[in-house]
Amino acid sequence: MPICTSCAQPTPYLYTVYDSAYNFRLEQCTACHAFADPYVEHDALTLLLDLILLKRDVYRHLLYNRGLGARRVGEKAPTAQSNANHQRHNFDSERARWSLIVKLGAALICVDAFIRWTHISSRQPGDTSETAAWSLAEYQGFLHILVGCFFETAAFHAGVTLACYAVLKALPASTQAPVSGIREQFRYTHVPLTLFYSSLTKLFLLFCLSVWRPDSAKAHAPRGTPPELHSDALTYTNPLVVSALALLDEDRLDREWVVRNVLGGMAAGFGLRVVLDCHPVFTTIIIIAGWLVKTAVASLVSSWVGTGLGRGDGKAAGEMWLAYSIP
Repeated sequence: MPICTSCAQPTPYLYTVYDSAYNFRLEQCTACHAFADPYVEHDALTLLLDLILLKRDVYRHLLYNRGLGARRVGEKAPTAQSNANHQRHNFDSERARWSLIVKLGAALICVDAFIRWTHISSRQPGDTSETAAWSLAEYQGFLHILVGCFFETAAFHAGVTLACYAVLKALPASTQAPVSGIREQFRYTHVPLTLFYSSLTKLFLLFCLSVWRPDSAKAHAPRGTPPELHSDALTYTNPLVVSALALLDEDRLDREWVVRNVLGGMAAGFGLRVVLDCHPVFTTIIIIAGWLVKTAVASLVSSWVGTGLGRGDGKAAGEMWLAYSIP
């Protein structure tokens, strides 16, 4: 059964369809009296932007309401389903979620592998302003990175799912408070789907950094040449301010590491907070457990990934891939 994206209460219908699929009216939630799910009338681009911005309601729409909640005009309220029909509906929902997990996971793993390939494969060591040209060796290196990303992603998802199971079993079951619609409709297939949705934020920013790197303009500038400033540029002379701003320099701050681990961890924690409906402390523990499993697997496959990159020193390339992988 779908839920209200505002208060998470179960609701039989999200909208009523009249003459055609484009002529419908949103239903109100009987608990909070808001529209049960305004996202049913939004397009895919709006959903993608709200996912990148980490909005709670879009998670609830995609995880619990997508493709559900339609009622034809004049249709009566649903009656209690038989046990066979209920099991059939659950089986179809689980199969649809697994299909979406496979499709979304395959696409995002390929994007992640391309981002890492552009980070590791450069024409000169230490210079990531230009990526290497495609060749047979580069194809082999990309394939090794792709396989390494697959094992790392699978390990992270497995660790997070097992940690979610342990946390939900350890949480005390309250007999007085009513069960929320999220807990009632929760399935463990929601966990990897939530992690993939949450990774869109970090992968979007990492893809922007891989295509347009901030240090690309500095690569063609002579050494020791100070950057040109605009005539109206604001400069600071206070030593504390200058020292604080110096911490944001490219040689001191690894932007890709911050986006992948700090922002990526926060996004994954937010997504799990929505789908598990528990305290943020527990989602933090779950993310740390997933990181530990991912780090262990990344350490195991780092040498194999390094040998397939077609570089002179496979160990150094493997260590570079490992440094980019672990938190």
